[in-house]
Amino acid sequence: MKARPEPAPGQLPVATPADVRQAALRLIRQDGRAFAALLALNALASAAGLLGPWLLGRIINTVKDGGDVATVDRLALGILLGALAQLVLARYARNIGHRFGERTLARVRENYVDRALALPASIVEHAGAGDLTARGTTDVATAGVALRDNGPDMFVATVQALFILGAVFALDPLLGLCGVLGLSGIWFAVRWYLRRAHAAYLAQGAAHSALAEVLAATASGARTVEAFGLQQRRITACEEEVVRCHRARERTLFLRSVLFPAVDISYVVPVVAVLLIGGVLHENGAVSLGTVIACALYLRQLSQPLDTILQQVEQLQSSSASFARVEGLAGTASGPATASPPIPGPGPAPVDDRIDVIGASFAYDGGREVLRGVDLSVRPGERLAIVGPSGAGKSTLSRLLAGIDPPRSGSVTVGRVPVFGLDPDQLRRHVVLVTQEHHVFLGTLRDNLLIAAESAADAELYAALAAVGADWAGEMPEGLDTELGAGGHRLHGAQAQQLALARVVLADPHTLILDEATALLDPTTARDTERALAAVLAGRTVIAVAHRLQTAHDADRVAVMEDGLVTELGTHHELVAADGAYAALWHSWHGERPAAS
Repeated sequence: MKARPEPAPGQLPVATPADVRQAALRLIRQDGRAFAALLALNALASAAGLLGPWLLGRIINTVKDGGDVATVDRLALGILLGALAQLVLARYARNIGHRFGERTLARVRENYVDRALALPASIVEHAGAGDLTARGTTDVATAGVALRDNGPDMFVATVQALFILGAVFALDPLLGLCGVLGLSGIWFAVRWYLRRAHAAYLAQGAAHSALAEVLAATASGARTVEAFGLQQRRITACEEEVVRCHRARERTLFLRSVLFPAVDISYVVPVVAVLLIGGVLHENGAVSLGTVIACALYLRQLSQPLDTILQQVEQLQSSSASFARVEGLAGTASGPATASPPIPGPGPAPVDDRIDVIGASFAYDGGREVLRGVDLSVRPGERLAIVGPSGAGKSTLSRLLAGIDPPRSGSVTVGRVPVFGLDPDQLRRHVVLVTQEHHVFLGTLRDNLLIAAESAADAELYAALAAVGADWAGEMPEGLDTELGAGGHRLHGAQAQQLALARVVLADPHTLILDEATALLDPTTARDTERALAAVLAGRTVIAVAHRLQTAHDADRVAVMEDGLVTELGTHHELVAADGAYAALWHSWHGERPAAS
């Protein structure tokens, strides 16, 4: 099998042509009866369409030979009945084809959503939301058009073309050969086009994803852009991506501008060849005039299905590139050659809740090491605070503890099982990471909470909100049924963060990692929320990464990180007494001068 193409760093993979074919065959097998009916009806419709030219040739020969009017009328009636039969059969075939396409498109969407939701956060972060969004919207829609329209239309046209060519050869093999040779120009034009089109359309899709990523980043960070005066820089970045998209589209337009004129010229050649050679053969008595006319009509009729085929070939190049990008998500499960880590698969269950970090090192995308041989053990039920200056590696360590990223060397385990090796369901039951980033989903307040516990009753939802100090929930206009987000009730930063913490309470993991989880709350609200969480999560492991040293004061132990290493570990009182880095932070936080030695 052809190797999967290597994506650019930070991009999701793209499926190989072999993978795309296998995926298409799987989709066809899932609706095999409808596809078989589609084949049968289109074949019958194509056969009915062959009656017209053949009967017209019979009429010409009958008139030339002096036949009676009744014979001509019967042949004309046959042409009419054949046209009606073709119309009815084609109508039902198209109906079945569209239904087949819609059902298949629904399966593609469902598969994409399932795969996207199964992706670890690290893969999504490496790829960016723009690429994932472009694949789930533009690419899925383009692939859907192929399944609903382009694919069935091309298949119908192919069957018609084969039947027409078969009819020409049946009337006269020599004229059929002339027609096929006359069409050879189309073969050369299409071959030239296909060699270049797939790569061109993949590049066009990648350019659209990059543009979507830049636009999304600019829109989401609009306030930061305005605050730092970065408008011109962001405009320049957007314009560069627009130019890249324009160039990619110009490339595909150039390919089409070469293909279609060459094809249009090639349509005329076989008809002219059949009329010229057929005229010579008729003069010599080798074929009848009706046969020459019928063959010419068949070849003229051939232009319509061939035109459809070539138009759909052009569309299918774009659609197949989109389908390859959609199916590329399936490749992340098998560990494609990307900068992103592979999706973890099912493994053994942890034997207990103890977390051990042994010699863990980590670097982002080949950069300098952010963690350098970290050793740390967290006992079940312990409250551990991780403190240190910015850039010390605190958030990176929390990502490793939460199973978002695997260590480059060393190990991070829970119950003697690598945390990154846990499947998503196991991971959520054991470890949950809450950061200062949060998201409010479109839907009701209840919908946003049930994400963490689908079967929770309203009383449990209110209890979780109360546990994190979200008193505002009782004042919502429609209670738990209040719509949130655009078009509904908008939560400010502190409320959105409390909503995220309420989800954690409902998820009920044995280990909770708080990475600046209360950063957007005012000091009083943050302290109340931390106390409420501590009460709700009593007996569970809590690992808190925070700049507020009051969190460290209340913890069982404190780990101090500097330059990617754990340099101090102990209780608050032990570390203050040791008069090291933690003591300096504590005195600085309180505005005190350390005692002179």
